[in-house]
Amino acid sequence: MSQKSSNAGPNHGRRKFLQVSGLGLAATAGTGIMTSKALAKVKTNARVVIIGAGAAGLDAANRLSRELDGAQITIIDSRVEHIYQPGLTLVATGLWKASKVMDENARYMPDGIDWIQARVIEFDPETNSVLTDTGQRVAYDYLMVTTGLQVNYSGVEGMSPELIGQMGIGCVYDNPNHATRTWNMIDQFTDVGGVGLFTRPRGPVKCAGAPLKVTMLSEDLLERKGNRDKAQLFYTPPAKGLFSQPEINEFLKEELPSRGISLLWDHPLVGIEPELKRATFETPEGNQTLDYDFIHVVPPMQAPDPLANSPLSWKTGRFAAGGWMEVDQHTLQHPRFQNVFGSGDCVGTPVGKTAASVKAQVPVAVANMVSSIADRELSARYNGYTSCPLVTRKGQALLVEFDYDLKMVPSFPFVNPYEKHWFPWMLKDRMLHAAYNAMLRGRV
Repeated sequence: MSQKSSNAGPNHGRRKFLQVSGLGLAATAGTGIMTSKALAKVKTNARVVIIGAGAAGLDAANRLSRELDGAQITIIDSRVEHIYQPGLTLVATGLWKASKVMDENARYMPDGIDWIQARVIEFDPETNSVLTDTGQRVAYDYLMVTTGLQVNYSGVEGMSPELIGQMGIGCVYDNPNHATRTWNMIDQFTDVGGVGLFTRPRGPVKCAGAPLKVTMLSEDLLERKGNRDKAQLFYTPPAKGLFSQPEINEFLKEELPSRGISLLWDHPLVGIEPELKRATFETPEGNQTLDYDFIHVVPPMQAPDPLANSPLSWKTGRFAAGGWMEVDQHTLQHPRFQNVFGSGDCVGTPVGKTAASVKAQVPVAVANMVSSIADRELSARYNGYTSCPLVTRKGQALLVEFDYDLKMVPSFPFVNPYEKHWFPWMLKDRMLHAAYNAMLRGRV
C-alpha cells in the first residue's frame, strides 16, 4: 500500500487528532519550528550531550538525531524505567492501575546515540564537561540540560517518602509506588471519613494542578461512595491564590467552597507528626497545627542539587531560590554559556512545569541548538505555552491552556476553557498518553 493511500484511511483523522490533542496545537503553531524543519540536516562532528532521559531528554535526543548529520550524541541518565508522570494523579485516586504509567526508556532511545547509564553529579561549563557518579568525565561541544526536578521531602519536617501510604499520609509525586500507596490512603479515608488536608508548598511545583486534582477527585470519590457528609476537607495554599491563570483562579475560588472544601489561605505545610496525625503550618499569625485523618503532602521542589549548585543555575532573581537553570525564557539558551540549552522542569521560566510545556519547549531548544551549531540566528521562540487538563470530577475537567502573558490560548474552539466539560476528561483519560509517547519520539 502506498504512503498516500495509508494516510487516507478512516483512522487518519483520529491520528491527526491525537497528534495535536491535549499537548497543544497552539504550542506547535507558535514555536517557530516549522521553518527550521524545512531546512536540510546540519552536517557537524559536534559532541552533543543531553543530561536526563525523561520526557524532555528523549524528545530532544530523537529530534537532534534527525536534524544533525555526523554529530556524536550522548544521553546521560541512570534511569531505565520511564514513568508517564501525567498519569500519577489518576493512579493516586484509583482511576488507573500503576502498570499503565510504566514504560522503558530503551523503547524511545534513537539509534546511533550513546546512552551512559549514570547520574551527573557535577556541571562544569567552564571546561565544557560534566562528571558522573561513576567517575567518568564527559566532554561536550553543546549541552542540553533536561534533568527534571527533585522533590524535597526533607523540606517538610518529619516527612520522608517511606511514610507515604502509612498513617494517613499520601503524596502523588515521583513514582507509581507513591501514587499507589497514596490511593490506599485515599480509599481508606473516603470509606470512613474524617479530616482531610490537601497541601500546596511555596514555589514552583511539577504540574501545579496536581494538588487541586487530588483534592477534587477525593471529594468526588466521597460523593460517589455516599460518604461526603462524613468528611471535612481543607485545601491549604501557601498564599492567597490557587492558580496562576487569573480566570481559572477565580473559578477555583468558587468551585472548591461550593463543594464544601474550605480554603486556608497562607498555610504552607512545614511539618508533620505522623504518629499523632498532626500537621504544622506556617501562617502570618505564627505556626498553627491541625489534626488530620488523611493528608496529601506536596513537598517543596527545586532543581536537582548538582544543577542548583552549578554555574548554570540562576544566581539572582525569583528563580535563584529553587536553583533553577538560567535560560532566556524565549530561546531557552543559557545567557552566559551559549553552547548550553535547557528545557523541561529544570529551567527557570515564569510558567510551565508540565508535559505540555515540554512539548512546546523542546522543539525550540533543539531548533536553536541546531541553529547555533550551524552558525545561524536563533529564530525559534517559546511563548510560555502550558496546558493542564484540570480534572474536577471523574468524567469532567477544564482544558486550561495559557502562555507567558497568562492569556488563554485554546486549541479547541468548541471547548469553553472556563466550563467543566467531558472532552478534557476524555483527553486526560484516553488520548494524552498516546500523544505523549509520540512526543518522546520527537514526532509531535
